[in-house]
Amino acid sequence: MDTPNVGIPAPLAAELSMPEQHAYLRAKFSRRTVLAGSFAAAAAAGAAGCEGPSAARPRSAPTTPVRVHGRMVAPFGRHLAFGADPRTQMRISWQVPFAVKSPYVRVGSKPWDLSQKIEAEVRDLHTPALSKKLPAVEQYYVHAALDGLAPGTTYYYGVGHDGFDPASPERMRTVCSFRTAPATAETFVFTAFGDQGVSHHALSTDQVIRGQNPAFHLHAGDICYADTTGHGEESDTYDARVWDTFLAQTESVAKSVPWMVTTGNHDMEAWYSPNGYGGQYARWSLPDNGFDPASAPGVYSFRYGNVGVVALDANDVSYEITANRGCTDGRQTAWLDRRLRALRADDAVDFVVVFFHHCAYSTSTHASDGGVRDAWLELFTRHQVDLVVNGHNHVYERTDAIKDGKVGKPVPVGASTDPTRDGIVYVTAGGAGKDLYGFGPGVKDSHEGNVHDHESIATFRWTRSRDHAPETVEWSRVRYTGFSFLAVEATAGAHPRLSVSALAGSGERIDHFEVVRGSR
Repeated sequence: MDTPNVGIPAPLAAELSMPEQHAYLRAKFSRRTVLAGSFAAAAAAGAAGCEGPSAARPRSAPTTPVRVHGRMVAPFGRHLAFGADPRTQMRISWQVPFAVKSPYVRVGSKPWDLSQKIEAEVRDLHTPALSKKLPAVEQYYVHAALDGLAPGTTYYYGVGHDGFDPASPERMRTVCSFRTAPATAETFVFTAFGDQGVSHHALSTDQVIRGQNPAFHLHAGDICYADTTGHGEESDTYDARVWDTFLAQTESVAKSVPWMVTTGNHDMEAWYSPNGYGGQYARWSLPDNGFDPASAPGVYSFRYGNVGVVALDANDVSYEITANRGCTDGRQTAWLDRRLRALRADDAVDFVVVFFHHCAYSTSTHASDGGVRDAWLELFTRHQVDLVVNGHNHVYERTDAIKDGKVGKPVPVGASTDPTRDGIVYVTAGGAGKDLYGFGPGVKDSHEGNVHDHESIATFRWTRSRDHAPETVEWSRVRYTGFSFLAVEATAGAHPRLSVSALAGSGERIDHFEVVRGSR
């Protein structure tokens, strides 16, 4: 359906995504002009369909709320997340550029039969004016909870509100789909990375991930970089409008793949309480089975097939960046102990994967965080965690199996390891899209097809006093200074295993190894 973009020059309209078109209209016109001009942009969004808008630059936001008829407002930035039980629960979230009435989700087993209508919740987010160049911003995030779904089933959905019905013929192209977790374990793939932000590299990585057809994706924090400083303080540089661009960028994947995030240091946005996480709570609907979903939305767990997944907030224990250190007063660590014990007691769980932001073991720019080691490594060892995924350092780095702080077993590219005997492999997967880091002087990349082993590497760890404690380590096995992500295939049955691969932004494999447990 071709619709003229009233109020936007045609050449410009062709270059802008739908969030940009809305922002252009809001910035250029008065309230009355928007009523006439934004209808075409909304109609075009309806035609844009499930492929989602492309990445875009953040533009001006209004200083006062604007009321627009619902037929002129197109949803964007759709993203999914599991509830506590991925077999029967899905959370659908999206954004609208203006306040709307009676938002909802239509759901059905066929794209042409969205007969079930579920009310949605609006979480509006106000950001105060932070400077003359950064006016106050009003953002509207919408969430719907789907419960009682059938396991292993594909559902179709469309999001709407009064004036915008996704089931109408002109909106049918906005209908998307998702699949619930199976009732019994079967082979599946999940992907993971950290430190994404908004860039062509980030968008490209999303598309390569999409090609893996993952059951879900883990984002290990530093999601958007609207806060570019990352200290978690009100003196940080921050632009809330970058979130509009990020969610539009991610939509092409996250509209169908549950996007399971946790919080990094750049996700502590000090203008929103509690703990700078009010913005994250407004934007995401994550499993609410953590110790306090409102104050720590990035702490939760779920089980998909034979894999238990635990998300943690490392800002609570970091020795490097201390804005939120101790914010849970030990409750997160106590919850972690209980949750790992419960997962290990579950006969349906073969593997436990934990992900969080700050690195337990890395030799790149930020090195290793002693706070993470002091708070959690004993629990990981006690409960025999199988794989730990971090971000923070913008590289790919993978350790040997580490036991008692030392190499329990060398794990070169293509090798296997048994966590019950050898120790735990730690992966830094921070190359999702932000500017890349490197390794120390004389330390070479070493990865599949380009192996350069070092007997030892000089690095450091952060101490409680925020000092650098020098370390000379032997556990840095694979290093890659390029954009990359993890793809993990989980196999169930008589011989369960995790087949872990790291893929470059081009899709080329740069690392692979297997995790195979001994007798349980």
